[in-house]
Amino acid sequence: MKVFYDTNVLLDVLLGREPFYEDSARTWTLAEMGRVDGYVSAVSFTNVFYIVDGARDREEAERVVHEMVGIFTPAACNDRVIRQAVEADISDFEDAVQYFSALHAGADNIITRNAADFPRQTEMPVLSPQEFLAKVDFQ
Repeated sequence: MKVFYDTNVLLDVLLGREPFYEDSARTWTLAEMGRVDGYVSAVSFTNVFYIVDGARDREEAERVVHEMVGIFTPAACNDRVIRQAVEADISDFEDAVQYFSALHAGADNIITRNAADFPRQTEMPVLSPQEFLAKVDFQ
C-alpha cells in the first residue's frame, strides 16, 4: 500500500508535537518497518529542513532529513504537479502541491491533520493519522 505523508504529520513526529505525536509516530513506524510504502513530496524535505533548523539547529535538520530519505520515497514536484496545483480549486497552494504529488505517485491514501484543505475522493482517501490507523489493521 502506497501512503503519502503530509508535512504536518512528519513534523508532529520530528518535533514531538503533542497531542499529535503518538498517532503520527505510529503511522511513521509503518513506513519505517516497510509495512506500507511511504511517500513524501519533494517539497516536504525542504520544508522539514527549514522548520527543524529554525526550531532546533542545522545539525538536527540535516539528521532528520537524512533519516527521512532512508524511510520515505520522494514524490515528484515537477512542472505538471505545479501547474495542476496552480489551476486547482484548492485554497491552500502548499496542500494542492502535496495532493498532486500524491496523486502522481499513485498513493492509496494521504495522511494529514488538515484533511479539510484537500479534495475528498474515494480513490485516494485523505485521512488523519488516527483515521488511517483505525482503517488499516496493522496492530
